Amino acid sequence: MFGPGSRAEVALVGGAAGLPEGLTVSGRVDRLVVEGERVLVVDFKTNRPAPARIEDADPAYIRQMALYAAVLAEVFPGRRIEAALVWTDGPALMAVPQTRLRTALAELSA
Repeated sequence: MFGPGSRAEVALVGGAAGLPEGLTVSGRVDRLVVEGERVLVVDFKTNRPAPARIEDADPAYIRQMALYAAVLAEVFPGRRIEAALVWTDGPALMAVPQTRLRTALAELSA
């Protein structure tokens, strides 16, 4: 997350095919790691106490990461897009499973 190919405070603006029509994203990604076959988007969260499981994370955080991942999939076609949250209370790195990202996007479209 802090090695070669990583960037901090990356502006992210755009739409994506997987988003509801007319929905665009405008945000700042805390950490972005771009590698040959994958892209990792990471957001830092300061909740105290931090949740122990991804299922206990605020659904708004999962939606945020799903939106970022959808836009990044357009920017980096053919690369695996992964998302994670870093809880500063710990600290702890928590991956957001692809199934959770897909569900969050589906709920936005419903």
